[in-house]
Amino acid sequence: MHKYLAALEHINPDDYQDWITVGMALKHEGLPLSVWEEWSRRSAKHHDGECAAKWDSFNETSGGAPVTGGTLITMAKRNGYTPAATSQAFGWDDEVVEPGRDYKIVDAAYVGEERIPLPAAKYDPAADMREYLSILFEPDEYVCYCDKLTAVERGGKTRWVPQQSVRSRTAGQLIEALRKGVENASICGDSEGGALIRFNPLDGAGEGNANITRRSYCLIESDTDSLEKQYSLYKALNLPIAVLVHSGNKSLHAIVRVDAESPRQYRERVNFLYEFCQKNGLHIDTQDKNESRYSRLPGVKRSGKWQYIVATNMGPGSYDEWVEWVEEQNDNLPDDVSLADIWDDPPPLGEELISGILRVRHKMLLAGPSKAGKSFLLMLLAICMAEGLPWLGHQCRKGKVLYVNLELDHASCFRRFIDLYKTLNLRPENVGNIRIWNLRGRAVPMDRLTPFLIRRFKDSGIEAVILDPIYKVITGDENDATEMSQFCSYFDRVCLEMGVAMIYCHHHSKGASAKYVKAADRSSGSGVFARDPDAILDLTELRLDAYARHRYQEQTPGCSESLTAWEMTGTLREFAPIEPVRLFFDYPLHRPDVWNFLAEARNDAMAETGRGVGKGQLTVEDWDTMIEEAYEANCEEGNLKVPFKSVVGYVQRDGKPAERTIKNNIYRSPFYTLYTDKKTGEVYVIKR
Repeated sequence: MHKYLAALEHINPDDYQDWITVGMALKHEGLPLSVWEEWSRRSAKHHDGECAAKWDSFNETSGGAPVTGGTLITMAKRNGYTPAATSQAFGWDDEVVEPGRDYKIVDAAYVGEERIPLPAAKYDPAADMREYLSILFEPDEYVCYCDKLTAVERGGKTRWVPQQSVRSRTAGQLIEALRKGVENASICGDSEGGALIRFNPLDGAGEGNANITRRSYCLIESDTDSLEKQYSLYKALNLPIAVLVHSGNKSLHAIVRVDAESPRQYRERVNFLYEFCQKNGLHIDTQDKNESRYSRLPGVKRSGKWQYIVATNMGPGSYDEWVEWVEEQNDNLPDDVSLADIWDDPPPLGEELISGILRVRHKMLLAGPSKAGKSFLLMLLAICMAEGLPWLGHQCRKGKVLYVNLELDHASCFRRFIDLYKTLNLRPENVGNIRIWNLRGRAVPMDRLTPFLIRRFKDSGIEAVILDPIYKVITGDENDATEMSQFCSYFDRVCLEMGVAMIYCHHHSKGASAKYVKAADRSSGSGVFARDPDAILDLTELRLDAYARHRYQEQTPGCSESLTAWEMTGTLREFAPIEPVRLFFDYPLHRPDVWNFLAEARNDAMAETGRGVGKGQLTVEDWDTMIEEAYEANCEEGNLKVPFKSVVGYVQRDGKPAERTIKNNIYRSPFYTLYTDKKTGEVYVIKR
């Protein structure tokens, strides 16, 4: 989390929208409200309590994509922030997780909520105190506690602030006094705020970090997750918890063994524990790291509710044993295999879902500029898979497919599928093979969507998941290779756990068609998108000339007025390269150019950069004059039709210009056009 704190140094809190954005990003990344408040105080516009009021209103489940830490980093980069390399100085916010290891043991989305044990009907508070002290302290070690707290209003909330502490008694003295009851030990706990205790022993002279005599424990607590969720995660993560205490409010205080021999080792181990908990979905309070931190003392009431021991000695008996367990759990990589063992019987290749393009459990990216009809093309693919039909000349295996709609209104999405079926003249006999999950307005980042996707559809028989489009679920900065590698790994997980192919679409970066020759490089953002998928299909626009438009209209009466032309190229990892496919996008359908009308059409990159344009080209006026001369020279009296071949013979010199060029200029001309005699097939030039 240190990178977000460093990034805040480069963002000015004076701008209201930036102030809101930063708050949302910090909350999404699990940082506490106090971080936002501290940053906000740099502005003269700051008012106490304003951050807290806004903080509670940030609710990612209300719709729309959340603001993540990636947005915060991007804001800081605009102001000159450069993420720092590894620092030599070790601080509380330094990450200590081993590079290349994520130490994710559980998925919090799959962890249930286990009921917390309640205190006994005849609860003995003195017994709870004695057990707490005997577990954490040696008899001759000094204990620091405070049973008098004062209510203070901060940010619209009541905070209980400890007053004078007691640090002159040893654990042995307190335990002996508690044998006759809490009152005999002079621990009254009569404050509505309960009572606090420092969980590491002190020297009796003070109560700061410097007075700690043994750094054996740290505090982990969360007031974001439910109590039941906290309890379940503490158990699932097998934390080496010495004592787990109910705070009397909305958190469980876990006193965790760290067994540190020095302040530096304490920091290293606490940082690792905190990073580990956060990676595994436990939203902990990151302000509790100090070894002299107060925690809740069991056996005392807080606002009428007991602070009591929930459990003791959970998980391994030491920090080292726990780390060994973590390493074992984290090693979920497959065993190595000798090539000799599979030489005679190699594993079969995944079945082809799209012949010559995509196999089961593989990933495919469809990229293209806006208005290329990418969604229509993916919907057409879903239909071809459901019906077992060819898609752009490549046979699809018949099966179930899930289309995850992240962008369209749900009614519009359904209507597009219906329109495509009708345009294709298909009977809806296999529409049950298409499942549609409409998430517009409810999209969440891919790291959160993945468990939902797997849980809902794992046993549904689906063979392909189409995600349209991915910008709605991107986690992190799309220009950051590390973050995009992590993002794409969620697709791998879906493929692996569901046994499906993952198909998704992404947009070109601005000007990509002219800037990049290789289709794989045109997707917006990091180059990860050019390397990660097993198949990349890329769309570039073709300049649709008058000849091709006219011929297509002859073949397809009633075609769309907004007719466009496209070329689809492929970069494949598992198969031989495919031939480029030229398409007419005749709303709502992409039709392959089976007539070869687009054979000479230039792609958009060539058109934008001027490639293919020769010197000495005739102007429009030159062409109009030349066509008129050719027509008049070959026009017979009383006959307004001039054979096209006669015009060609008049215009050409040594076979130039090409017949197609002459045709295009006749179609373009405001004065002449071409006419085909349907009986004879003869082509004529006529006046408009």
